[in-house]
Amino acid sequence: MVATLLCVGTLFAAPAHADNPIVQTIYTADPAPLVHNGRVYLYTGHDEDGSTYFTMKDWRVFSSADMVNWTDHGSPMSLATFAWAESDAWAGHVAARNGKFYWYVPVKQRGGGMVIGVGVADSPTGPFRDAIGRPLLGNGEIDPNVMIDDDGQAYLYWGNPNLWYVKLNQDMISYSGSPTKIPLTTAGFGTRTGNASRPTLYEEGPWVYKRNGVYYNVFAAECCGEFIAYSTAPGPTGPWTYRGTVMPRQGSSFTNHPGVIDFNGGSYFFYHNGALPGGGGFTRSVAVEKFSYNSDGTIPSMNMTTTGAPQVGTLNPYVRQEAETIAWSVGVETEPASEGGMNASFLSNGDYIKVKGVAFGAGASSFSARVASAGSGGTIEVRLGGPTGTRVGACTVPVTGGWQTWQTVSCPVTGATGTQDLYLRFTGGSGNLFNLNWWQFGTGSNPTPTPTTPAPTTPAPTTPPPTTPPAGQSCGVTYTQVGSWSGGYEGRLTITNTGGAAISGWRVTFSLPSGQSLSQGWNATFGQQGSQVTVTNAAYNGQLTTGGSTTAGFIASSTGTPQAPTSLTCTSS
Repeated sequence: MVATLLCVGTLFAAPAHADNPIVQTIYTADPAPLVHNGRVYLYTGHDEDGSTYFTMKDWRVFSSADMVNWTDHGSPMSLATFAWAESDAWAGHVAARNGKFYWYVPVKQRGGGMVIGVGVADSPTGPFRDAIGRPLLGNGEIDPNVMIDDDGQAYLYWGNPNLWYVKLNQDMISYSGSPTKIPLTTAGFGTRTGNASRPTLYEEGPWVYKRNGVYYNVFAAECCGEFIAYSTAPGPTGPWTYRGTVMPRQGSSFTNHPGVIDFNGGSYFFYHNGALPGGGGFTRSVAVEKFSYNSDGTIPSMNMTTTGAPQVGTLNPYVRQEAETIAWSVGVETEPASEGGMNASFLSNGDYIKVKGVAFGAGASSFSARVASAGSGGTIEVRLGGPTGTRVGACTVPVTGGWQTWQTVSCPVTGATGTQDLYLRFTGGSGNLFNLNWWQFGTGSNPTPTPTTPAPTTPAPTTPPPTTPPAGQSCGVTYTQVGSWSGGYEGRLTITNTGGAAISGWRVTFSLPSGQSLSQGWNATFGQQGSQVTVTNAAYNGQLTTGGSTTAGFIASSTGTPQAPTSLTCTSS
């Protein structure tokens, strides 16, 4: 696995300072960035570990608000999305229109050749579904790219060995006219020598966009290995003029693939290489560089770096941050989390996650993390400046009873001030220690560390289950205070089927004492109106056999010493 390979971090230059490639948990290829609502969404292909060909079965999505810390949104589309597809989930492109997101991808059709399909979603992170139940078009060529012109006309470009375009209709899932071949002239796309059948430099991967009235076509040139070149034109279909090299032949991948965007006042060039351990032509990784256009609008030539793009702004540690938001990592994988989204997984002793440019301000006093472990548990070391940098806190992670059985732990933090690179280093015994879903820092007085909360002078309040459930009920609920700190506490509800038959759902109600309010909950849907709280089962934990139980948890703020909820009841369905 990639995560295993990355444990030998010395194979890649200066991991404490590197930010390229921007994803280390898997191999990624063929970047297609999209700017939407103040974030960059990065759509990629996924090279399977150990591939000796372009073995690709799904597509992936990542996003960032600062160009360095990237959140993994998993795989919202795969070959299985298209019932008619057989193999080869290759380089695609996403366009936003009509309040929807359209993902154009080349795949091999069952019993046929390469065609272009369209996935559609209501969110930039999916899930995507087959938009039309069949290929949009196909002529055996690949690498679709969409450009929507200022007049609203959308163009779909694609091709290897040729370059094609077609005009898409407003619905983005049909087109007008017939596919048209763009003439590949040496004036338009440069001169290739030694290959009479392909006289120009154009190879594949067109990325067409418009800037200041000029149309740019950035493309992969002259395999193999490829470099990145570009041409410009006064119109969306030409005539094209070859302008030169954007990125020379570099890296250990014999292919490359461009993506160009403007974001937050800067211009960015995405590409791929084989820079990760185990990387190469079939195990690639996406990277990014920031650049500035020359005064005449031409694109400067740029080199691959391990530094990557500079950070835009800072990251706020005082709101919940997903564990899969990563600037750099070693030994980390990700997987879908039962509570939604993704979680960092298969964490072993010495693995770590780097989060860049964390703005602690005057200082943090506590750290909380959502963890799960069916292994031996361990410790999250909170460090600054490097994986062995200053340790400002350490949270003990208990065995929770399952890799998706989540619990929140908290610990005090001292010395986390200013803007720092944060490193979460995972330590413990052998094998997989625990999973991590999210984390958050707090301010104010230091919390009592959890999960080993010392007994307060007044025992933590616990509401026992009723000995005889009220009429009509077949479930009981207990409350346990898991941990507390100045200004807040964590509570856990244990719901048990106390009846003689299975139940298909449950609902808990309780009242919070004055001065308390919910701030977050998990493993259920929480609602609060005044002091009254309603908790309804999640889709995955409503069914309980006789005697079976499940848990839900919450964090609440408190202006004084936490008091147990009152009027705690459970009803079933």
